Amino acid sequence: MLHAVIMAGGAGTRFWPASRAALPKQLLALVGKETMLRQTVDRLGDLVTPERILVITNERLVPAVRQQLPELPAASIVGEPCKRDTAPCIGLAAILVSRQDPDATMAVLPADHFIRQVGRFQDAMRQAVDLIKTQPDRIVTFGIRPTYPAETFGYIQRGARVDIHNDAAPTFVVKHFREKPSLVTATGYVESGDYYWNSGIFLWKAKTILGALAEHQPEMFAHLEKIGAAWGTPRQDDVFKSEFTAIEGTSIDYAVMEHFKNIAVIEAPYDWDDLGSWRSLSRLAGTDRFDNTIIGRHLGTNTRGAIVVTTDDHLVVTVGLEDCLVVHTPEATLVARKQDEEAVREIVKQLEARGWTEYL
Repeated sequence: MLHAVIMAGGAGTRFWPASRAALPKQLLALVGKETMLRQTVDRLGDLVTPERILVITNERLVPAVRQQLPELPAASIVGEPCKRDTAPCIGLAAILVSRQDPDATMAVLPADHFIRQVGRFQDAMRQAVDLIKTQPDRIVTFGIRPTYPAETFGYIQRGARVDIHNDAAPTFVVKHFREKPSLVTATGYVESGDYYWNSGIFLWKAKTILGALAEHQPEMFAHLEKIGAAWGTPRQDDVFKSEFTAIEGTSIDYAVMEHFKNIAVIEAPYDWDDLGSWRSLSRLAGTDRFDNTIIGRHLGTNTRGAIVVTTDDHLVVTVGLEDCLVVHTPEATLVARKQDEEAVREIVKQLEARGWTEYL
């Protein structure tokens, strides 16, 4: 049966000051009326039942996740004791899913992506499940056709086409996973036509990914096995904390994808955005005739190319600004040039260094 694993433990520091430790980006309604997490679950439709959805998050976020997803059983929301990147998160999920269903097929989805055309997304998921049925030891991922030479995404190089029925989305053998490239390299990728952006969405048999982790990350797998052995016993929490903390974190791309041989990539038939920064809002929420993206109450004079986000009917007035970012929250306000928005992550570190935890 198909099980969905949603990774919802990120900090979302690029979206400070709206995204905070207690309510990070995946728990915010940045695009549309529903939160990113709620949209991710709703997007699954009837592909899975609530009992077959597992959310892996940070332990401090468990109450907030439960509040947003009341239909999920309590056991379906698991809080990691510390951040250890995607490979340990996915390995833990695979162990827990296997306890419920030893022959499970797993879909792994980040909680903070935006996807249009939900029907096409569900059709592509069904296509991926069918591919795994034909080859149970296969991994399937989704590639996004690049629209510009992004330096912030990983890339997937496609190989030979996989022959499937005519109305299916184009599917290819994966030749290589490539990490975030330089602008020159990314430009070459886009011009070649043979590369996709890596969406970070994967499907596989739970036992397939566990076997791959056992082969390529034996030390990590040993810790995960101990967690699985103690799960459901009085020792569960203590073992979970000690063993998970002992894992050296790494991404699933480094841990498995760059080594695994039997991977297929489906060209995503839907619009996708990783919502990686405030500038993403311009792509998704649109712009006015002055190229401004406005969310909330704003009055602008001689303002062009700005992104303004405000809450609680707080009025933001801008005069003579160009290509700026203004984000107002009740506790903090950010003003920056759009080109400098990557420095927002450094601001968070500086707040930590100063002990100004009330703004984190």
